Amino acid sequence: MAEVSLRKIVKAYEGGVQAVKGIDLEIQDHEFVVLVGPSGCGKSTTLRMIAGLEEITAGEIAIGGTVVNDIPPRDRDIAMVFQNYALYPHMSVYENMAFGLTLRKFPKAEIDKRVKEAARILDITPLLERKPKALSGGQRQRVAMGRAIVRDPKVFLFDEPLSNLDAKLRVQMRTEIKKVHQTVRTTTVYVTHDQVEALTLADRVVVMNHGIIEQVGPPQELYHHPATKFVAGFIGSPAMNFIPAQLEEASGGLNIVIAGGMSLPVPPSRVDRYRGHAGKPVLFGIRPEHLTDDKTTDKHHLEPLSLTPEVIEPMGMETLAHFKLEGTEISARLDPSTPAEVGKPLALLAHMGQMHLIDPATDKVI
Repeated sequence: MAEVSLRKIVKAYEGGVQAVKGIDLEIQDHEFVVLVGPSGCGKSTTLRMIAGLEEITAGEIAIGGTVVNDIPPRDRDIAMVFQNYALYPHMSVYENMAFGLTLRKFPKAEIDKRVKEAARILDITPLLERKPKALSGGQRQRVAMGRAIVRDPKVFLFDEPLSNLDAKLRVQMRTEIKKVHQTVRTTTVYVTHDQVEALTLADRVVVMNHGIIEQVGPPQELYHHPATKFVAGFIGSPAMNFIPAQLEEASGGLNIVIAGGMSLPVPPSRVDRYRGHAGKPVLFGIRPEHLTDDKTTDKHHLEPLSLTPEVIEPMGMETLAHFKLEGTEISARLDPSTPAEVGKPLALLAHMGQMHLIDPATDKVI
């Protein structure tokens, strides 16, 4: 079994700066967990503490039920794939993948078996005799992954492994990493600042901010049911719109009144949940894909509003329109055939069944 347990983990540097502030996290055997957040949120520091490359200030880390705080990295039975590939340039792909096993004095037959099996999984068998300089960036990253796979560790640790690749190759390598995990099923902890990577790869996503964990859950749960304004704004691309508003009573129901006096009714199923905030300022959160044109076929809980685009971005399969409402920037995702023009009012529909209300005093989703 290869569960990873983080219990009250703290990492503090000189001067009292805390990079990680007492986090708790349980990662199950065979699970693929992604730590995601902006630069400086503590995600890479957390990964390095699991690996033993960073000393823990307080707390406890256990791998497979064994506390590893005082166990050196080489004895933790983990394999790490870094942002830079760290391949030996004078060695062939085969020799790079076999090097760790050779140092541990594995039998040659076992090394050969493991290297060839990892090469088969990663589809790099024809590359085994090449040197790293003869490989593309994506091929080098596969070799780095292969070097980790042959070790057959308890846990894989990935530290932003795709950030050096171009956009098209990142998409391809995301698919490759997911395929490998489905085949090998090793417990995996993966760090990235890219929320698209997090959503597409993870069994569960851990959203970190300023050294704490904001929310943990499956990708769809974080997308549809964010717990805080930070999670709501970080998960999803383009980011969720946050519009200052007032929640007001309206003939047995509630209305959200936004800038310019526009009033949008709250769906009846949410009235009881929100009633305690009537008469108070709130943030009205709605994603660009839920603020769209009238071409949608689903008319349930859709409410009309009119905005004037300042920027139009045609993107092929969709069009993004950007507006300003009393100084607040708003984006909408439109059908590409929508005749949107800069400076001309555009009729939109707000999908109120997908809205979120945030308490500005706490930044918590109501």
